[in-house]
Amino acid sequence: MPQLTQAGRGGGRATSAVEEPAPAKVNLYLRVTGRRPDGYHLLDSIAVFAGAADLVHAVLAEGLSLAVTGPEAGVLADEPDNLVLRAARALAAATGARAGAAITLDKHLPVASGIGGGSADAAAALRALNALWNTGLDAAALHGIAAGLGADVPVCIAGRPMRMQGIGEILSDAPPLPAFGLLLANPRIALPTPAVFKARRGGFSAPAGLPGRLPDAAALADWLRPLGNDLQDAAIALCPSIAEVLAAIAARPGCLLARMSGSGATCFGIFRDAATAEAAALTLPVTWWRWGGGLG
Repeated sequence: MPQLTQAGRGGGRATSAVEEPAPAKVNLYLRVTGRRPDGYHLLDSIAVFAGAADLVHAVLAEGLSLAVTGPEAGVLADEPDNLVLRAARALAAATGARAGAAITLDKHLPVASGIGGGSADAAAALRALNALWNTGLDAAALHGIAAGLGADVPVCIAGRPMRMQGIGEILSDAPPLPAFGLLLANPRIALPTPAVFKARRGGFSAPAGLPGRLPDAAALADWLRPLGNDLQDAAIALCPSIAEVLAAIAARPGCLLARMSGSGATCFGIFRDAATAEAAALTLPVTWWRWGGGLG
């Protein structure tokens, strides 16, 4: 839920501030199941959300503005039209909202990295501004707006483990998952999704069969292992450093499974618990973006 706080008074009226996290999306598996006539690929995946997150802060204002701060802000400095602003305009157009907002994006997730950073930011902006502007949209209405912003934005609106199908817009509940730790690492190389799909070779995969009860993280890893990520080989061909990251994660004590998330270049490891994953992350090269912990 968005956190609303009083931010002070301007022009004689109280203005509320809203903070909303934008957690990293991790694709536990990713299968390319087909291709539509318009060229978009059909997918099957289960997405979960890590404790690693950006933060969207919004306060009522006369116009609409965006400031980007945080350790990963530099990459977005020259971006002419951030997805956060597109999300704000889309919400205003859909609801007729006339209020403005001064939005700050505190950026901690790497850009173009396969963990839905931009999509998560857009989803967080929709949730935050829906509360700030008191537009009253339910989850289904926000999902509809999100689908027009990008294939990953709807699942980021949900913000909980979900199965993604279609081009990402068809969502259903994920099977019950056990507690587990996640390690995330990125070699600080941006990898555009269209390039990875273009480099992909081979046919299509069948959708995954969902498991019964998974008692622990080891059982989860055993179920995920044969499902793979159909984009991983193509991403490694474009960015060989991904193979190095995967090998490093797999070599951490306690790692049960190492895999690339989404279209890369971020890779993840599954561990029995958050503390083990956090400790393992600290042993990876400091030149990489790295994080360890649990689900958000």
